This record gives sequence, C-alpha cells and structure tokens, in this order.
Amino acid sequence: MQSTFIITFIGDDRPGLVEALSRVVADHGGNWLESRLSQLAGKFAGLISVSLPSESGDALQAALEDLHSEGISVRVTACDAAAAQDDHQRMVTLTVLGPDRQGVVREISAALSKRNINVVDMESFVSPAPMSSELLFHAQVEAVLPEDCELEELEENLDKIADEMHMDITLGAPAS
Repeated sequence: MQSTFIITFIGDDRPGLVEALSRVVADHGGNWLESRLSQLAGKFAGLISVSLPSESGDALQAALEDLHSEGISVRVTACDAAAAQDDHQRMVTLTVLGPDRQGVVREISAALSKRNINVVDMESFVSPAPMSSELLFHAQVEAVLPEDCELEELEENLDKIADEMHMDITLGAPAS
C-alpha cells in the first residue's frame, strides 16, 4: 500500500541539496509528487510531497535525518488521504502591493481567518520601487472561501485595510 508523506527541509543554499533529498526518496522506493522549493535569505527551504510504500515511512524519516550531517534539517509528516483538496471549492486570489511595513500579513490573514477563509497558497516578496527605491511588499494569496462568505463584505474589509496601510489589495478569481 502506498502512503503520502510531506517532507519539510531547510539548509544552507548550495548545489546538490535537492539531489541529496531526491536520492534518499528514490532509495526508499518513493515517488516525488510535487514540491515548493525556494531560496530565502541564503537558505534553501521547501516542502515536498512524496508517495512511497507505507512500511518505508520510518526508514525514510531516519535516512533523511542523517542528512543533518550535511547541514539539512528535515521533518517527515504522514498525510491523511481523506484530507485531499475538493475540486469544487470556491477559490479566490488576493493580490497585495504597497509600501513594505510591519503587520501587513497579520492584518490580511486576520481578516481572512475571522471569516473562516483558508489560505492554501501564499507567495510574497519585497522589492525596491522603480523610481523611489522605497521597499514594496508584494503578495499573492490563494484561499478557499466557506459557503457562507459574502464577497462584498470581504472586499469592503480588505479595502479598509488597504486604505489604512496605503496598499492595493485586489480580490479576483484564482490563476489557472
């Protein structure tokens, strides 16, 4: 029987890091399903979904922990097959752009959480503005809306946050 596991890792960014992880997965009969990997502040971190024989989970965990000697911190988490994403969920995308400041993510995530909106994907970065070199915060958030969510009320609340923080927050359909 096959099981799905999520591997989370972080290590100093260097050539061969992904190869080390993929070698251990392959050595344990695993299939690399999907991943989100990124360089952040001189580190390389990520999430990897793998499928492998159920009885190989503990051995995979032990082998990945051995990568600590190579400077890679790893954790393996078994997944519940019943928790798979429903393709008929109401999805929304928020795009955020404005001056970088403390509390942006907190304010937006609080507005979403208060309405039982589940964030399923978020990408953010800071870059200098073209003319002024002021730091700009960029984010794209994909979220699942509950059945009873009123988009108009959500949009009004996000507009208030955008006004207070001098940002643009747009609500739209998810990218396909």
